[in-house]
Amino acid sequence: LEISSLSENDILVLRLDLTDRSSHEAATNSVLKHFGKIDVLVNNGGRSQRSLFVDTNLDVYSAIIELNYLGTISLTKYVLNHMIQRKRGKIVTVSSVMGIMGAPLATGYCASKHALQGFFNSLRTELTDYPEISVIQICPGPVQSQIIQNVFTENLAKSLENSGDQSHKMPTDRCARLTLVSVANDVKEAWISDHPYLAVCYLWQYAPTWAWWLMNRMGKRRIQNFKSGIVSVQR
Repeated sequence: LEISSLSENDILVLRLDLTDRSSHEAATNSVLKHFGKIDVLVNNGGRSQRSLFVDTNLDVYSAIIELNYLGTISLTKYVLNHMIQRKRGKIVTVSSVMGIMGAPLATGYCASKHALQGFFNSLRTELTDYPEISVIQICPGPVQSQIIQNVFTENLAKSLENSGDQSHKMPTDRCARLTLVSVANDVKEAWISDHPYLAVCYLWQYAPTWAWWLMNRMGKRRIQNFKSGIVSVQR
């Protein structure tokens, strides 16, 4: 039995809606009032997608960007102001391997994660006067979580009917541990995945022509499975 050294004052839980950007400053101030400082911000809110672009309402794309991208950078803005005053801190954003590559049935999700990758890579270059502020991107592959049960589909009112089996995915605790190792060591970008997904990341980065060919072959099968009611298992 492990006994925690944390007291009641060491824990503060606040409800937060990433899409309610007007509430983010007050939430940040509440944390600062309670703890006096913010050492680490972990951006871990978002929803994935399972739908073909040709079938999907544009409202879905707007909602994905509002949540995954704009909500994340809004909260980051208020916390970063505090970290700049302290000249130290860590901004950790859970992106995805979908921020590195493209995949069928996830055009909006991929777009939002690509946006986060571009934003935080650019933000890092604006913080060169603050070497003690780290900007860290975590890119998990398939991980056991509730993300598949809560994906966007072709319209905002519809939920996914079949969430499929998750037993083959990386266990949640291993992903969390590797994330903490990456954060502790200030790894700018960490790909956290098992093979073959990790191998595809390297292929996409270093041999994109081969990656496009492979994804076209994999994508065709994935779309066929999706239309047949078989859920493919990508984060």
